[in-house]
Amino acid sequence: MERARCGPVGLAARLGALEAPPSFRPSRPVLNGGALPMIARTSNAPPKRRLFGTDGIRGVANEPPMTPEVAFKVGAAIAHVAKRTGHATRVVIGKDTRVSGYMLETALASGVCAMGGRVLLCGPIPTPAVSYLTTSMRADAGIVISASHNPFEDNGIKIFGPDGFKLPDEQEADIEGLMDDGSLERVRPTGEGVGRAERVEAAGGRYVTYVKGTYPRDLTLDGVRVVVDAANGAAYKVAPTVFAELGADVIALGVRPNGRNINKDCGALHPEAMREIVLQRQAAIGIALDGDADRLMVVDEKGEVVDGDAIMALCASRMMKRGELRGGALVATVMSNLGLEVAMRDIGATLIRTNVGDRYVVEAMRSSGYSFGGEQSGHLIFLDHASTGDGVVAALQLLAIMVREQRPLSELARAAMTRVPQVLEGVKLKQRRPIEQMDRLASAIVAFEESLGEEGRVLVRWSGTEPKLRVMVEGPDEARIREIAVALCDAARADIES
Repeated sequence: MERARCGPVGLAARLGALEAPPSFRPSRPVLNGGALPMIARTSNAPPKRRLFGTDGIRGVANEPPMTPEVAFKVGAAIAHVAKRTGHATRVVIGKDTRVSGYMLETALASGVCAMGGRVLLCGPIPTPAVSYLTTSMRADAGIVISASHNPFEDNGIKIFGPDGFKLPDEQEADIEGLMDDGSLERVRPTGEGVGRAERVEAAGGRYVTYVKGTYPRDLTLDGVRVVVDAANGAAYKVAPTVFAELGADVIALGVRPNGRNINKDCGALHPEAMREIVLQRQAAIGIALDGDADRLMVVDEKGEVVDGDAIMALCASRMMKRGELRGGALVATVMSNLGLEVAMRDIGATLIRTNVGDRYVVEAMRSSGYSFGGEQSGHLIFLDHASTGDGVVAALQLLAIMVREQRPLSELARAAMTRVPQVLEGVKLKQRRPIEQMDRLASAIVAFEESLGEEGRVLVRWSGTEPKLRVMVEGPDEARIREIAVALCDAARADIES
């Protein structure tokens, strides 16, 4: 983790080689000790994970690793680990609206039951709802079946501990170990020891009540016209309900899922239709969620996109004034705009940067006691309200500022932060090589950072999922930084092909 500053940064940071934050301890007492029990280790080396990536297991549904056979083993391993807490194991399972969710839900539940666990099936609900229900229902673990913003053909599995936080890398590695070593086959119960599954009919209603409680009690949304695009995903019922019950005039889009239309031309990935409705209906704000509703994309009353950086700058400034920005710091990733650093400096706060991934933002927040963080992509974590990114909770915090100050979002966002021009490029290469061993690229990075000086920033990193190098350049002259980004891609290509 790096404490951000304007201008050139260290070599490891500019090469995108930041280390993931270490495992954390819960910031407050929680039931069942917070995380799942850990298997004893004999080495301090980082755990190697074959299935789990930066956000759980993900892939094409019904192809390895996203098969019912793997899902069964995941369910069994989680139930076995959780059972070590010494009481009847309870596992919450929620999903988005993909047609493959039925297959994977059944397989996961079967695995839990095979190890004597009790499954609480919640149906289609947002990822943050599973996190909340895991703690409120005193469960030992929560499982989400979703591939977030991916197309419907994909699906994924991510796991929450009993404290409602995503599992650290070490525990995901432990689960993989149990899945691979065959030990679970020898400890399956029989007879009365076999588990059972049941439906939680009021799961969505419980989440709606909880989310509404994060909105200030002295405010309403009466008279506020809100366009909500639920991406035909997990929040298609709960999101419009939350805003309507708080008094908003809600125009709902993306609320007719059919199992195959999640994220298709809608939601956070495709806010164009929402933007048009905002302008046509003269709405105060447009809120587009992704498939599992853990992040959002916002447009203002003029139809202009307000990204995660601008929302963080706006919310952090108000939290700072109220004394709610613990540690006087905002946590973001290396991808956040340089303008966010300047905005935090101007209000007397500090921007803390982590590696890419909302889980690393949360780990940094918990390890240092910070209260607010997020990603440019719209994953926003208000740790006083939620233990993971929640698009609906984030939207309510933004709306509270608009209502309390009686100012349009365009004006608020413009005053909160001035963006530094940013260019993102990517180049697919034949092989991965440590960036410090790519001589042309490393030299070019140093040269361009020196030429940009205090006014710019360069970040080069490998994608976590494919042989693709990602390049980000920021600076005052957009034409110039675009040239720099292209030159860096060319240098990388020459290093690999030579």
